[in-house]
Amino acid sequence: MTFTYPAIFTPHKDDEGYHVEFPDLECCEADGPDLEDAMDEAREAAQNWVWLEIEEGGDLPAQSHIEDLELPEGSFARQMMIRIKLMHDSE
Repeated sequence: MTFTYPAIFTPHKDDEGYHVEFPDLECCEADGPDLEDAMDEAREAAQNWVWLEIEEGGDLPAQSHIEDLELPEGSFARQMMIRIKLMHDSE
């Protein structure tokens, strides 16, 4: 299954890293020392968030449109593709 959610990237004030938030995924955040690592950490955090929601039988939130997001100064938004591979139990 593939999902796409917007992520907001905010540069750290004291280094070259980024803080990432998913406005549609409650409390789903990540950090990285540079943009590439922040993207990797964000993707993993979102995958874990979505997987847990699926496992618990919850409803996944609707996806916001990037143009509707309010961005803090200096921040930018990107759509993040999240892939979840569902495996059948072998039992």
